[in-house]
Amino acid sequence: MRLTITHRTAYHYRRPVALQPHRLLVTPRAGAELRLLDLVIDTGGAATIAWTDDVFGNRIATLNFPQPADAIEIIVTATIEHDAPPFPIFTIAVDAHHYPFAYSQGDRIDLGALLTPQPGDGAETVAAWARGFVAGGRTDTLALLKDLNAGLLPAIAYRTRDEEGTQAPAETLARASGSCRDIAALFIDAARHLGFGARAVSGYLHDPEQTADDPGSTHGWAEIYLPAAGWITFDPTHNRVGDAQLIPVAVARHIRQIMPVTGGYIGTPDDASGMTVSVRVAAG
Repeated sequence: MRLTITHRTAYHYRRPVALQPHRLLVTPRAGAELRLLDLVIDTGGAATIAWTDDVFGNRIATLNFPQPADAIEIIVTATIEHDAPPFPIFTIAVDAHHYPFAYSQGDRIDLGALLTPQPGDGAETVAAWARGFVAGGRTDTLALLKDLNAGLLPAIAYRTRDEEGTQAPAETLARASGSCRDIAALFIDAARHLGFGARAVSGYLHDPEQTADDPGSTHGWAEIYLPAAGWITFDPTHNRVGDAQLIPVAVARHIRQIMPVTGGYIGTPDDASGMTVSVRVAAG
């Protein structure tokens, strides 16, 4: 399927302000199931663009605005081919078929911080909640992860949250609600408490079953590393496994590291008068 993603971000100010560099994570991650055909970043000539890669291999576009402005609009248009299967089959190493299993020494070194749960007062609460999904002393690894993935929706109510940042996993459990990024962060932390290597993913959701007026959105989910199978996608917000309907853009240790657009300005808080974001993912 060929898809076109249009991601618009607009900022408005009450007077011209000096704009700081804006960091964009908007380039779809090419792979076996996704091919990037075209990418255009349009600021109406207001900014220059510099490209770099971060420590996770994500493509970062940094926008530099040389002139003060009272409004900016950033329009990103990406065209991709996407053919992830709706019901993927994973070839997992034999010694990892059953949980618990041990990663090799090399994998543990390379996974590093992706194995480490978030510290804090609520860490044991999250750990105990995660252990509740383990059926016995020896259980099927993929079934355990699917149970954890399916177990968030009954416990955590999804809600749109406009506030910046991501809730701590223990806070999401206590509130019993959160946005997609909060739910993904809880899933990742719970998986790490169980000994899995896990990372956060940000990108876009394409759901053809939604209305034609709103067929896409930004989204956050998780990936778990299993030997031989590699990184397996889990979307606890929708209880889905695999990349179908998901367009990955960036991966990181924590979801707060991969916000699509970040930046600032020099001025007072009252100078900012509004921000709008729209995302459309269209087939064809």
